Amino acid sequence: MKLKKFASLGLAVVMAAGLLTGCGDKKETNANGEEVVELTWWQIGDAQKDQDKVLEKVNEYTQEKIGVKLRINTAGWGDYNQKMQVVVNTGDDWDLCFTCSWANNYFQNADKGAFLALDDYIKDTEMYKNIDSRFWEAAKVQGKTYGVPSEKEIGSMPMWVFTKEYVDKYNVPVDEIHSLEDLEPWLKVIHENEPDVVPMYLTSSYSAPTYMDLIQNPVGIEYGDETLTVKNVFETEKMKSTLDTMRKYYLAGYINKDAATASDDKSIKRFVTKGDGQPYAELVWGKDLGYEVVATPIMDTYVTNISARGALTAINAQTKHPEKAVELLNLINTDEYLRNLLNYGIEGEHWDKVEVPEDEAKAAEGKPYVYENKIKLNEETRKNYSVSYWVQGGLFNTYVLENEPVDKWATFKEFNDSSVEAPSFGFDFDLNPVSTEVAGFGNVMDEFGKSLFTGSVDPEEYLPKLQEKLEATGIDKVIAEMQKQIDEWKASK
Repeated sequence: MKLKKFASLGLAVVMAAGLLTGCGDKKETNANGEEVVELTWWQIGDAQKDQDKVLEKVNEYTQEKIGVKLRINTAGWGDYNQKMQVVVNTGDDWDLCFTCSWANNYFQNADKGAFLALDDYIKDTEMYKNIDSRFWEAAKVQGKTYGVPSEKEIGSMPMWVFTKEYVDKYNVPVDEIHSLEDLEPWLKVIHENEPDVVPMYLTSSYSAPTYMDLIQNPVGIEYGDETLTVKNVFETEKMKSTLDTMRKYYLAGYINKDAATASDDKSIKRFVTKGDGQPYAELVWGKDLGYEVVATPIMDTYVTNISARGALTAINAQTKHPEKAVELLNLINTDEYLRNLLNYGIEGEHWDKVEVPEDEAKAAEGKPYVYENKIKLNEETRKNYSVSYWVQGGLFNTYVLENEPVDKWATFKEFNDSSVEAPSFGFDFDLNPVSTEVAGFGNVMDEFGKSLFTGSVDPEEYLPKLQEKLEATGIDKVIAEMQKQIDEWKASK
């Protein structure tokens, strides 16, 4: 009797275990009967307090729309490169990641096979038809596409950014100021009359104006050079003159003494700094700083592979769900509701719609990328969800802020259409023959770049040291290989 009882209990336990196993194997489905898969997306930027709350809304929408739930992992601006090297190289389980020419190196990761070739997946998508073809051209590595570009400004547009208070006070003719040398008399005025203001505020991320397509920093082709002659930027007369001028400004007290190591401290009063511009950039910078700024371009805008690779999303070559990952990116880049939810957070909590003034709406009639409303951010909750818009997708299907023109994205489109392609645009440098040499450039630039660019050291002493290290790293071999490849590319055009 006891034996039977134990046998029955044993059978019940086995049956229960079987039921539990069956429950564990059951796949989640949406209202359409589609299996819901979860995708992990690595993004650059600071973690947001309300990210989980926003993602809950996102997932409600995406799992019913396309059978996808999203998990977002973030790494801070200073940590993202190192974090993604670990994530990519150790085979972590992830599906999508932010990548570009300056973080989580798009070219190198694509070239080594970490990213999925997308051509067969994207060719019939709406986003592929909508996004400017030059972005897609720049996204090609050895003829294949490894990332979905975020459609934003396509050209490189470095600008001097001036605090409007001092521009107005001293009648500074900013529209006439472009070159580094043009700044000198006004830096002197501020230095002599505003002791609490840094005339030229720089941080460790500053790079001196470079009139060159740096195909593989510090090697590239000067803007406007139709001969496509490959050069070391530090051997150009323009860069030598620039470094001398920066040193002069530093010694004169125009530049903050900690420039080579400083992080941006928005509480520091400054007259001018440098920014990577775009149409209406003054509004964005002013919002971040908390006061009005005005800006002027340093040089003509050029489209290069680097500028057009300013923001992309790549898919893991080992993902189990390539089709769903592409489907998600297509939805983000074409769906107005989802794009603005990811961009700004939850309507009614982080932001509200506001009407467009009638005269402004009428003036914008017929222009592309103009929406029926603008948005007002909630001053109390906006700090809980504030992401870099271009990290997640294109900008042209996002609403504009209440202080921005309703046709802002139409102006961006005009800006992109009118931006001039550098003679080297479209050239795709194959790193493999010189990968060891190129890998050494980063260490040399880390050692010397920040201090030279900010004027913190004497270029007469340190530029030869930089050149010596670059030569030891093999820069001449890189120049020769790049010249060989670009000559072949030019002949094939």
